[in-house]
Amino acid sequence: MNTLLLIKALHIFFMVAWFAGIFYLPRLFVYHAMTEERSNQSMLKIMERRLLFFVTPFAVLTAVFGTWLIHLYGLDWFKLSLWLHIKLKLVLLLYIYHGYCFKLLADFKHDRNQRSDKFYRIFNEVPVLILLAIIILAVMKPTF
Repeated sequence: MNTLLLIKALHIFFMVAWFAGIFYLPRLFVYHAMTEERSNQSMLKIMERRLLFFVTPFAVLTAVFGTWLIHLYGLDWFKLSLWLHIKLKLVLLLYIYHGYCFKLLADFKHDRNQRSDKFYRIFNEVPVLILLAIIILAVMKPTF
């Protein structure tokens, strides 16, 4: 079996699983920001917490297998792959986004949210755009 392809497949799998949650969590924040009903707020708090804690290991495993891939391809390849350096900067933004979701989760948990559903609708689009750029970089591997 080709180890490189297996590691690449696992990297892609965990990335897709992570993004399923990262796409859905801000949608829950939209609903939470819109509702005034306490029972709905309580249910959304539980759903948000469970989802974020469920997908966080996927984010970690995405990084583990991505780093492993870079190691397998080698330092020379890494140095010459400018597209990968740009991709990694975008990935770093996604991890910052993910971390910020914990702050937003805490705000909702303690009934401190000050942001509108419109903010969360826009916030929901950020990872979509970053993912699009990452996929284009990974597939096209442009030379700069």
